[in-house]
Amino acid sequence: MSARAGWPLYEVFVRGKRGLNHVHVGSLHAPDDEMAVHAARDVYTRRNEGVSIWVVRADAITASSPDEKDPMFAPSGDKVYRHPTFYEIPADVPHI
Repeated sequence: MSARAGWPLYEVFVRGKRGLNHVHVGSLHAPDDEMAVHAARDVYTRRNEGVSIWVVRADAITASSPDEKDPMFAPSGDKVYRHPTFYEIPADVPHI
């Protein structure tokens, strides 16, 4: 059994030079947080494309289940406050 067998799994997110968001790029095993950042840099930014790296221990992530997608993400038609249909948007407001 190798030493890596006991290392925690990290999820890696990288923000590119032209990006505004961090994007999930993959996973890796590392002995600690600092080594995870260095390994992520070496593995996922080899062509100098990143400006920021986040590593998150996979066991620290809480996520919804794909089985819950319908009740969790279904539109809520009964919540009228979520639909901006009761006021007018001025014509000079951009991006709407």
